[in-house]
Amino acid sequence: MSVERKPDLRIVGGHPVLDLVNTVTPRRRGGREHLTSPTALLAWSQRVGLVGAGEVRAIGAAWRARSGSAGQALHATLDVRESVYGIVAARLADPTPKPGATAAALEHLTLRWAAATARSTLVAAAHQPADVVVGTDPAFVVPDRLAFAAVELLRSVDPGHVKECPVSEGGCGWLFLDQSRNGSRRWCAMADCGAQAKARKLTARRRAARASTVRG
Repeated sequence: MSVERKPDLRIVGGHPVLDLVNTVTPRRRGGREHLTSPTALLAWSQRVGLVGAGEVRAIGAAWRARSGSAGQALHATLDVRESVYGIVAARLADPTPKPGATAAALEHLTLRWAAATARSTLVAAAHQPADVVVGTDPAFVVPDRLAFAAVELLRSVDPGHVKECPVSEGGCGWLFLDQSRNGSRRWCAMADCGAQAKARKLTARRRAARASTVRG
């Protein structure tokens, strides 16, 4: 299976699941869908390090061998994506959202996580801690790993460290993990949304200055 590349899709989330949320751009304004096909999903998964080159070949073979499995994997991935976004967006809007605000999203993610668990196995080598191998079914490796990663993100990451590129200031609404020393990161990427916002402010100041000069 050939792998479709999306070089225009930046990887800035700091976590695979946040980068998954960011496969719609801009996130809040009915933006462009980047995961438009199973092939695009596989390319993105390899790009963010979710699967390796050998796994890409195995996944492609599994999809070809089982009719409909590629579409099912894509649908499951998008379900994980929108569930995570619903949960995080509710937290961003209100740090203490009512339980009902995220109930549906949590239920969807729980079902995807449970399905992924059923396709996982526990392994243990001599003198080493046991480990969980997620993705024993190649056809569903991508959504299964993302479901596990999503649950781990929600369980272990301080919600205050997950931020949104500010739409009100011209940002794209993408999510990112703020790992800056003082927690001051504001933009998904300073070289992109941040620079554009600064340019707009500069233009506005210049226009205001010219208008003031004309009135004077």
